[in-house]
Amino acid sequence: MRDRLGVDPQVLALAVARMTESVGNSFLVVVLPLFIGSEYISGATFGLTEVAVTGIVLSLFGLVNSPLQPFTGRLSDRAGRRKIFVLVGLVLIGVASFSYSFAATYWHLVGLRVVQGVAGALIIPTTVALVNDLASESNRGGNMGTYNTFRLVGFGVGPIAAGAVVSAGPFTFDVGGASVTMNGFDAAFYIATLTATLSFALVSMLVRDPEVPETDAGDSLAENVSVFDRSGRGVLDPVFTLGLASFFMAVGIALFATLGEIVNQRLAQGATMFGLQFAAFVLAQILLQVPIGRATDFFGRKPFIVLGMALLVPTTFVQGVILDPWLMFGARFAQGVAGAMVFAPALALAGDLAPAGRSGGTLSVLTMAFGFGIALGPLASGFLVAFGFVVPFAFGSALAVVGFVLVWTQVEETVTARRSLRDPFTDAGGND
Repeated sequence: MRDRLGVDPQVLALAVARMTESVGNSFLVVVLPLFIGSEYISGATFGLTEVAVTGIVLSLFGLVNSPLQPFTGRLSDRAGRRKIFVLVGLVLIGVASFSYSFAATYWHLVGLRVVQGVAGALIIPTTVALVNDLASESNRGGNMGTYNTFRLVGFGVGPIAAGAVVSAGPFTFDVGGASVTMNGFDAAFYIATLTATLSFALVSMLVRDPEVPETDAGDSLAENVSVFDRSGRGVLDPVFTLGLASFFMAVGIALFATLGEIVNQRLAQGATMFGLQFAAFVLAQILLQVPIGRATDFFGRKPFIVLGMALLVPTTFVQGVILDPWLMFGARFAQGVAGAMVFAPALALAGDLAPAGRSGGTLSVLTMAFGFGIALGPLASGFLVAFGFVVPFAFGSALAVVGFVLVWTQVEETVTARRSLRDPFTDAGGND
């Protein structure tokens, strides 16, 4: 049974669970840099500066989980089960979040971040594969859009709440007549643990593995991730092409993150305005993922992806020449519109193409590519900005042009477009 927007109830439960877990996990983006700079963390840095250690700790999550995703996705295909991978990943996230309260050295943080990276590799491709398995071709776009929207809400709320929790500490409680004091860092780590626990409970109670045939998923990873199109219709494999497009998009949207101080000086603005500009991309995604994903179920996936990649070109480049804070906010929002037109539709199209029982390995190509892009974007902008402020954004814009051409020429449509939406409150099959 589906809700009136064609979203499977289990997808909705999974989306809420991911949102809950994302709130806690994204706490760490704000909390860990502050924690590293506090009196609670000390020890040898092996010649690295504190700033370098902070960068390593923050980037480890993406650098660890991204290359592992094709393997964990493939393992879930072979097992014919996804839920157990999600639950194990949530346990690791929760244990690591709680263990931060005992960390005392930089390398404790590195080790815990690696554990969370492994957890991410277990959770990310298998939850997307679950959404794909629970959906059908007629409503896959809407389900992917709903899932991504809830996930992004969690990532958007988490950093804001984390800063408030750390700033409000220490907290004093009366426990059995005794006064107990908790600093703001420990409170944040315990909240992250709690959100992982709540997410675990939601998945345990409300999500079940759909009937997906067990598969050997091929004898090697190469049999699941092809670079060239084996059908002979094109040069590059369409799923690999969609992965490249997702990677190029992720690099372009992540260029902005590293340049906070430079942007603030250039636009004569404060940190609050930079935060609004940074959040504008996420806001656009939250507002548009569901309607765009749903629209792809009626009008096809490829037109939205192609248009999104085309829109990424000017919206990325213009950030390198804008001199007004509110125009920068508008550019970031427009870039978010472009991103919403690419990511969920690309996942839905790749899901359409995934062989039965192999969606874990197939969709992990896109989630891995996106993760690598988010990790590479800040590194690229930090290096390229030395050649001029516009250079990183010109680079991201050029990548978007390549992505546009590749999707246009190498990806075929999987959905027969409709001329009208008919009743928008029924699923694509016309059922309530």
